Amino acid sequence: MSGISGLRTWWAERPPAAGAAVMATGILSVGLQLTGAETVSRLALALTAVAWVALAADFALRLLGRRQRWAAEAQSPGALNAVAATTVLGTGISALGRQTLAGALLALAALLWPVLLVTVVRHWRRRMPGSVFLCCVATQGLAVLAATLAAAEHRAWLAHTALVLFWLGLVLYGLALAHFDARQVWEGAGDHWVAGGALAISALAGAKLLIAADAGPYLWDDDDRAVLRTTTVALLVLDLACYLALLAAEAARPRRGYHMLRWATVFPMGMTATATLSVATAVGVPWLGWPGRVLLWVAVAVWLTVAAGVVLAARAGGRDG
Repeated sequence: MSGISGLRTWWAERPPAAGAAVMATGILSVGLQLTGAETVSRLALALTAVAWVALAADFALRLLGRRQRWAAEAQSPGALNAVAATTVLGTGISALGRQTLAGALLALAALLWPVLLVTVVRHWRRRMPGSVFLCCVATQGLAVLAATLAAAEHRAWLAHTALVLFWLGLVLYGLALAHFDARQVWEGAGDHWVAGGALAISALAGAKLLIAADAGPYLWDDDDRAVLRTTTVALLVLDLACYLALLAAEAARPRRGYHMLRWATVFPMGMTATATLSVATAVGVPWLGWPGRVLLWVAVAVWLTVAAGVVLAARAGGRDG
C-alpha cells in the first residue's frame, strides 16, 4: 500500500509540465512509425493515449473543482503542453488512419489554444526558462496536425490554415527568444531544450505542408513552395545546430539526477529526429534518413533513462531530483 500511496502523492504533485511526457512519448511513436518500427510505435502511441487521458481527466477535475489552482497553472508556459500534447497524440492517431478521431483532437486543441496562449503570454516576464518556447510549440503542433489531416483528407482549407499557423509560430518563436534567459543553457533542469524543440516542430510543420501540397489539390504556386522549402530546410539546420550546442552545454556542465523537466529534453530530441526524417522525405534528400534514425534511437535511449527516473521518483514519494 505504501507504494500506491507514494505513486498517488507523486501524481498529485505533477505540474502542467507533465504534459511533456505525453509529448515525448507521442513524438517517438510518430518517429518510429516513419522508420517502419510499427510494433514499438503502436506501443508508444498506446502509452501516449493512456497518459493523455489521465492528464485530461486531471485537467478537467482541476478546472471544475480547484479553480484557483487551475487558474494559477494556466498562467505558466507549461499550460500550453495541454495543446501540444493533444496535437502530437492526434498526429500519431492520424498515422493509423483514424482521421475522424484525429480531427476531434485537432478541434479540442484549437479550442484550448487561444485561451491558454493569451493567458500565458500576458504573464510573460524577463528572463524566462525554456518553457517560454511552448507558445511556438503549441502553435506549430496545430500546424503539424492540420497539415497531416489536409494530406490525408485532401482538404485545402486545412492546409491553408496550417500555413498561417506555421508563420505565426515563427513569429512567436522570435518573441519567446527575446524573453528567454540564455543562462538556462548552462543552468536549466531540462526544459531549456525546448528552444531547439520549437525549431524542430517548426521544421516538421514545414515538411508536413510540403507533403500536403504533393498529396492534395493545388495549394500554392512554385514561388511560394520554394520559400516554404527553403524556410523548412533552414529551420532544420538551425535546429540541428541548436541540438549540438545544447548537447555540448550538457557535456560541459552535466546536470545529474532525475527531474520532471527532463521530459522536456526527451521531446525536443525525439522531435528533432522526426523532423529530420520528415524533411528528408518532403525535400527529396534520402541521406538525411540516416542521421534521423540515429537521433531517433538516441531519443529512445534518453526516454528509457527518464522513465526509469519516474519509477524511482514515484517510489520515493514524488521527490524530483
